[in-house]
Amino acid sequence: MAERYVVVTDNSFSEPMSKEDAIRTLKSYDSQNITAYIISEEEAKRIKTPQNFNTPKWE
Repeated sequence: MAERYVVVTDNSFSEPMSKEDAIRTLKSYDSQNITAYIISEEEAKRIKTPQNFNTPKWE
């Protein structure tokens, strides 16, 4: 079974999708100046809500 991914924004999770679809969705959000991240479907189930997502810190 192929890995499924979820796009997370400040207030929502997308439906699980393929990696290619997740990348397309992310690029679409970026063109609209919406911050979004791709996470695995497993991680989305673990954190349950977008508010529990910890934004990565790039140092």
